[in-house]
Amino acid sequence: MEIIKILISELPQFAKGTLVAIEVLIGLLFVGIVIGLAIALAEIFGNSLTKFLATTLRKFLWAIPQLVLLFLVFYLPFDLNPMLAAIIALGLCSSAFQSQIFRGAILSVQSGQIEAAKAMGMSRPRTIFYIVIPQMIRLSIGPWTNEFSSELKDTSLAYVVGVVEIMRNAKYIIAYTYGNTAAVYLFVGILYFTLTRIGTYFFYKLEDRLWVPGFEKRS
Repeated sequence: MEIIKILISELPQFAKGTLVAIEVLIGLLFVGIVIGLAIALAEIFGNSLTKFLATTLRKFLWAIPQLVLLFLVFYLPFDLNPMLAAIIALGLCSSAFQSQIFRGAILSVQSGQIEAAKAMGMSRPRTIFYIVIPQMIRLSIGPWTNEFSSELKDTSLAYVVGVVEIMRNAKYIIAYTYGNTAAVYLFVGILYFTLTRIGTYFFYKLEDRLWVPGFEKRS
């Protein structure tokens, strides 16, 4: 079929679009980790004002649709390039969800370990950095894998502000072939499925590698 030949000829462009999508994914996940961890720590260990501000920010980011926040960041008067705007906007959205992953993992750390650290004279920052966060990382990998999969698919939203990633390339092909929409989107779906499976396989292996005997493990 003609569309198959076209898709094969466009594989180099899809490869470039895939690399762009991965760049956006890495960037937004980094933003989400930094802000999400800050929100989680503030909600658990902060004072009343800090907890209130962190919870308000989380709920605000949770409530705004990603597409709305994407346009909001893109049209701010800071002349951000499309990729940076996509990373910031999608990263902010991701931070709200990642904060709850980190919060659940932190609360899963046995309180006796924190009390023992206090008894040994460790300050709160040292206790968080040396006792809580290392265990939080291990406990977060399973649920964080779902966030990775979700955000990988959400990178497709970046095309609306001009980022030339997978969906933008698909739109180009549909435009100049005057159709074949179903076939092109089927190919894109297979591509996202493949990327998702590769990524989740890696994180499941990492989770197994970091598993500590005697602690709960993903089934």
